[in-house]
Amino acid sequence: MPITQTHELHQRRFSRNLGLGAVLLAFVVLVFGLTVVKVNRGDKMEAYDHQPRASVLPVAPEAKQ
Repeated sequence: MPITQTHELHQRRFSRNLGLGAVLLAFVVLVFGLTVVKVNRGDKMEAYDHQPRASVLPVAPEAKQ
């Protein structure tokens, strides 16, 4: 015999779960959107890969003149 009526506690829990799901979905959409914008713009996408980077190296004295 299946239970046909849901308790009030289950209804409140379901609405909280829907709210939390919506917040998590909004966060995922925000992070994905920021990632897409960053990749499309190509802003300074240098990562630390154990190699010297030209943008970090000091300028040689003879190059300053």
